Amino acid sequence: MDVKNNILETIGKTPLVRLNKLTKNLPCTVLAKVEYFNPGNSTKDRMALKMVEEAERLGKLKPGGTIIEGTSGNTGLGLAMAAIVKGYKCIFATTDKQSQSKVDILRAFGAEVIVCPTNVDPEDPRSYYSVSARLAREIPNSFHMNQYDNLANRQAHYESTGPEIWEQTDGKITHFVTTAGTGGTITGTAMYLKEKNPDIQVWAIDVYGSLLTKYFHTGEIDMNEVHPYISEGFGEDFLPANYNMDVIDHFEQVTDKDGAVMARRLAKEEGLFCGYSSGSVLQGLMQLKDKLKKDDVVVVLLCDHGSRYVAKIYNDQWMAERGFFEVKSFKDVVNARGKQRLITIEPTQSVAEAVELMKKYDIEHIPVATPAGEMIGSISENGLFQKVFGNPDIRTEKIESVMEKALPLVEMETPVEKIGALINKENGAVLAKDESGNYHIVTKYDVIQALA
Repeated sequence: MDVKNNILETIGKTPLVRLNKLTKNLPCTVLAKVEYFNPGNSTKDRMALKMVEEAERLGKLKPGGTIIEGTSGNTGLGLAMAAIVKGYKCIFATTDKQSQSKVDILRAFGAEVIVCPTNVDPEDPRSYYSVSARLAREIPNSFHMNQYDNLANRQAHYESTGPEIWEQTDGKITHFVTTAGTGGTITGTAMYLKEKNPDIQVWAIDVYGSLLTKYFHTGEIDMNEVHPYISEGFGEDFLPANYNMDVIDHFEQVTDKDGAVMARRLAKEEGLFCGYSSGSVLQGLMQLKDKLKKDDVVVVLLCDHGSRYVAKIYNDQWMAERGFFEVKSFKDVVNARGKQRLITIEPTQSVAEAVELMKKYDIEHIPVATPAGEMIGSISENGLFQKVFGNPDIRTEKIESVMEKALPLVEMETPVEKIGALINKENGAVLAKDESGNYHIVTKYDVIQALA
């Protein structure tokens, strides 16, 4: 029988998948190493297991011991799986910028998780680097894995990721592209591939706010380069020991927005539900497209699964709040159709007058306003039809006796998607007031046009 003895034996041998739609305008072949096929849904499973096995071999991790690590989530999950199989406990320190789902998953695997502030220096006692190091000193029979400086990290990729890619491409790979974080994935894989063919180009994708790119170009650790960023799982504010810059040919920085938007496109256009860094890798490749030729075979490593980011990059509100969407708003709709005078009617006017206004201006909704401009109700073509059909004499009655409730009032910057949610059988339109105090109306037809 083809049976694995435990979950750890399923790590590695992830598929290489051709990208078709997103890369159709590139001159070359682009293949994705889809690492979420690992049991922990990320490439970090490889190095987590290797670090545990190496710690055991060196006698640093003893039976019944505690694994301690600072992690953005994925390394922790790999370590947690290894701990369950091998009988260890886990304590992880992470940052408050990581998605809550990552923390919840680690706890589901029985780990203790300590959340630390993001925007502090690595040397600050509150940082997740410092907290994990302190716990390792204080807790008996514990070992701090330290994925940043533990060379078993890059060794794992030298022994597995690199050989897999070489074999899967029949040695035809010309470029390897992945994000730059701890340095293990890019350095270990690059070391193996460069041994096979020194001409293979290795491109590191970094984020603005990380110091790695400037260090690559200048050899200088410049803390002025460091500032908070939203992207998860890559970029650093110090230089991990796992880096060997000699095997990396280029560093390319990608914005938080571009990485998030591209991750969503990977899901919608390629069917690959990946994490933040995967979008950034592909965006970085797009920025470097002018360096590619027809016969190139590019392998991009997609690090983890999108389930870790459902509350973030795959949440429309989260994206909109950070300005990551090209969101159309009430104001955009009004500007696109051309500003028009809002037709209103007073409550003391007759139903017949309302009908005439609808005919004259070819409109279905008329707000009811007092002489002072207060919106107190509305009249709709459908509502009037129902009333007139039941009582033809209603044409002579005053609007105030037949009017419907006032239309919802929103801000001019309200996204079209939210406006659409407010329009229903009871509300056929919404209103907003501009900076000059003038009211404008958007109907369901305006929303349909905007979303088309």
